[in-house]
Amino acid sequence: MVASFKPATVPFTGPLYALLKGMLIGGLSARLEHEFGGIVIQAAAGTIAVFFAMLILYRLRLIKATKRFRSVVLTATAGIFLLYLIHIILRFFDLGVPIIRDATPLGIIFSLFVIVIAALNLIIDFDFIEKGVQRRSSKKMEWYGAFGLTVTLIWLYIEILRLLAKIRRMKN
Repeated sequence: MVASFKPATVPFTGPLYALLKGMLIGGLSARLEHEFGGIVIQAAAGTIAVFFAMLILYRLRLIKATKRFRSVVLTATAGIFLLYLIHIILRFFDLGVPIIRDATPLGIIFSLFVIVIAALNLIIDFDFIEKGVQRRSSKKMEWYGAFGLTVTLIWLYIEILRLLAKIRRMKN
């Protein structure tokens, strides 16, 4: 959160974030790989495929990061964040938001929606980086662009991993 509001701190907070998030993702990935063999490579391949698909769509200007596009994507992202926050708070009371974790058709649709929003956030990241290069932004802003891209890719990977786990649970 500090890096999001103070871009100048990213050269320090970015690597720390990557380290801590890497440990968290490593643990989650190991647990799900143990439960569903092959799921991690599928999630990684899916993340890479979505990344390159969105990069191609952005470079060909088939999707443009207009003001309206940003507004819609960031509003949806904020809504998802709020729902996840509510879920985390409810988990303290042994409750939760079923749509986030349940392996149901609605849960799968929700996961697909979140993946689409995460993918659209890549367009915003690409645009931020491209405009930074055009403006010859400072090195700290380069770090900030890389940090934003990293956060989005991690989110995308986790959501694809969740989707695959839901699908596999439904099959069992």
